[in-house]
Amino acid sequence: MSGHGFLDIALVFLIAAVLAVPLFRALGLGAVLGYLAAGVVIGPHLLGLVPDPSAVLAASEFGVVMLLFIIGLELSPARLWVMRRQVFGVGSLQVLGSALLLGLLLVWLPLGWKAGLIVALGLALSSTAVGLQLLAERKELPAHYGRLAFAILLFQDIAAIPLLAAVPLLGVVKAGAAEQSVGNLIANAVLAIAAVILVGRWLLRHLFRAVARNGSVEVFSASTLLVVVGTAWLMHSAGLSMGLGAFLAGLLLADSEFRHELESHIDPFKGLLLGLFFIAVGMSIDLNVVAREPILIALGVAALLLIKFLLLFALGRGSGLDSAGALRLGAVLSMGGEFAFVVFAEAFKAGLLDAVMRDKLVVIVGLSMAATPPLLLLIDRLIASQPKPAPTRAADTIDHEHPRVIIAGFGRMGQIVGRMLTASKIAYTALENSAEQVDFSRRFGSKIYYGDPARPDLLRAAHAERAEVIVVTTDDPEANLRTVRVIKRLFPHLKILARARNRQHAFRLMDLGVDQVIRETFYSSIELARHTLQAVGADDADAQRRVDRFIQHDEELLREQHLLYDDEAALIQSSKEARSELARLFAADAERPLDSEGSQGARDSGTAASAAVAAGDRSKVPNNQSPSG
Repeated sequence: MSGHGFLDIALVFLIAAVLAVPLFRALGLGAVLGYLAAGVVIGPHLLGLVPDPSAVLAASEFGVVMLLFIIGLELSPARLWVMRRQVFGVGSLQVLGSALLLGLLLVWLPLGWKAGLIVALGLALSSTAVGLQLLAERKELPAHYGRLAFAILLFQDIAAIPLLAAVPLLGVVKAGAAEQSVGNLIANAVLAIAAVILVGRWLLRHLFRAVARNGSVEVFSASTLLVVVGTAWLMHSAGLSMGLGAFLAGLLLADSEFRHELESHIDPFKGLLLGLFFIAVGMSIDLNVVAREPILIALGVAALLLIKFLLLFALGRGSGLDSAGALRLGAVLSMGGEFAFVVFAEAFKAGLLDAVMRDKLVVIVGLSMAATPPLLLLIDRLIASQPKPAPTRAADTIDHEHPRVIIAGFGRMGQIVGRMLTASKIAYTALENSAEQVDFSRRFGSKIYYGDPARPDLLRAAHAERAEVIVVTTDDPEANLRTVRVIKRLFPHLKILARARNRQHAFRLMDLGVDQVIRETFYSSIELARHTLQAVGADDADAQRRVDRFIQHDEELLREQHLLYDDEAALIQSSKEARSELARLFAADAERPLDSEGSQGARDSGTAASAAVAAGDRSKVPNNQSPSG
């Protein structure tokens, strides 16, 4: 390298990323593999443009830290508590099970039981950076397998603490010094976590409120980086994962009014540093080691991927995932992780591993990370047994440039929304992916355009950037979710009202932050129940009162169950308790004496609630009885 130093390295990294990432994305292999391949090419073992990857790897770890901060922002303490069974149950089974199976395989190598134990545990951990980045790229973190993968990765970050502490205990060091070191490490870890949680819970919101009142965008960005870097430094000083501190900070701010603003300030830094991290990992893959013993390295990578894949598939099925979800879980977490680099380096310092074995293990872990994106792609192709045929009809040209509302899907629900908007003289643009439905609706005079509303180019052509609201009424749940993900990513200003087929679909839409979720049969079922009550003898006021009570109760129940819907046992128990509670509420209402004025008041309130439900107006539903379902 020339004397320009930092500028030379920065230029090399940027050129490598700009060339490799678009190429690999065009090939369908994803950005992660592009970064890894770029690192291999520019690293010290091929072109030698960057001679020391270790310094770059250490600096770029802040990309992983920022990723975990954003993940924390997207959770909440209540959701994390609900996930405790997945984190500590499935997560511990994955780490211990993988370590046991890999340990049995390592018995045949001349490592000794101490080195074998450390190596097995190090290989049991997966890459948080690669796994979460792949899930984020695919927009599948809210999916069932995505949440389970995150829970396992979170446990692995926690499990890294005792693993790192065990290295000096098992190494060639004085026993007393090792025990003292471990005791200090555990004490510091507890104090650091307590400091982040207790101080952060009291301080962070006040800090950002003060910064927000200042009105400076630069100061807000600096404050956000201060929180991320500060918590990471605190955890690192205590011997913990830097990402764990940032995750806890994000978790504490998940329910705050600054959540989305914080994410927007961190996201650009996260993307750049994560790319740098993957390039640094690619540079650490020593091709000379591969060239000397290609068969041994290939067998090592295959054994690591296969053993962890099979175990993860079994755990996924046991946790309620379908076969497709379990396969994807196995594919995204079967690799080794970046923490293995740290463990093997420490094991080398402690005299547990020699330099040759350390280099082989680092190469195996790096290649397993590089193999994960194409493995996931292969699994996707295997799962897609009957892919939908590509539409033969080209999308329509949209000539409506100033819509206030966009309707995505113009079937039964979309048509009713469109008729109401037309009667109210509110401009809208309707998009429909069924050519037959478009032709049928046009015969009745509807203004409708053909095309897939999940396509970014079609949304741009529909001038989504100028609209205020988008109503997603697509009847296919997966297409519905896909459309919402695209809208949230490209047009975050739009208020999203989305149709949900059932409660599970509603929960997934709520995960994506949809403003209003409407269950497609909720209102008609409520109306049918009211008529049924009247048919068996209930008077109008009593039937309406029960309907209003049910709407209020079900809305509260939907919000509560959103926190635990991925825990089937808790969901079943919640539903049973809700039935009993609703019966008690009905009985209490029936026993409450009403004078003639009260009866009339109940009737008026019930009429207002019905009218609000029919009109879809939340503000007119008394007692916070939201009609959304």
